[in-house]
Amino acid sequence: MDTMNSEISKSILKSGTSIVGIVCKDGVVLGADRRSTAGGAEMSIVMKKNKLKLRKVTEFIAAAHTGSVSDIELTNKVLAAELRLKELKTKSRPSVKEAANLLAITTYRNIRTQSMIPSVVGTLIAGVDEDGKTSLFTIEPAGSAAEVEDYDANFSSGMPYILGLLERQYRKDIVVKDGAELATECLKSSIERDPGSGNGIDVFTITKEGIKHVVSEEIIPQYK
Repeated sequence: MDTMNSEISKSILKSGTSIVGIVCKDGVVLGADRRSTAGGAEMSIVMKKNKLKLRKVTEFIAAAHTGSVSDIELTNKVLAAELRLKELKTKSRPSVKEAANLLAITTYRNIRTQSMIPSVVGTLIAGVDEDGKTSLFTIEPAGSAAEVEDYDANFSSGMPYILGLLERQYRKDIVVKDGAELATECLKSSIERDPGSGNGIDVFTITKEGIKHVVSEEIIPQYK
């Protein structure tokens, strides 16, 4: 157990990504950078510059992940499949809370399964329920789920820079249009300081109308 906790603590702030979720008056905003890296803190290399880190899990639920790419890919596929099975069995659309709790259980089991390399994934998951209610949940790498009332960056490496900006600029009555702009500024702020983040920005809005990809911006280095 001590070894497992040590591995998790080593990985949390070396995830090489920036993700952000913002609760708005009329919906939720999710944002992420595009850089995919390999290696540790001593030496890392940029593997991909156009990695879309925001995923539509269903037509009404989206997620942003931090952690190992292979773990993230598997986590997202399993979650989508389980939610589809639940929908077929119950003949009703799974709620965002149900999706978050299912993902939390999966994450909890993954890190407690004996393995040479434990799966460590942190997730922000947002969506809209059948009654039009939108919500945002954070699932930490240890497997607990909590509803977010304002904003969160999970345990992404850009978290300190994102939360610092949001502490000053977030307001409870923010609407998704302004929330998308704020998320973009958060990611730009993180990219300036976090070497694991960069190359581009994507932002989703989640409202009662559904999920929209409202920001898709490539960041190109400029040399003077």
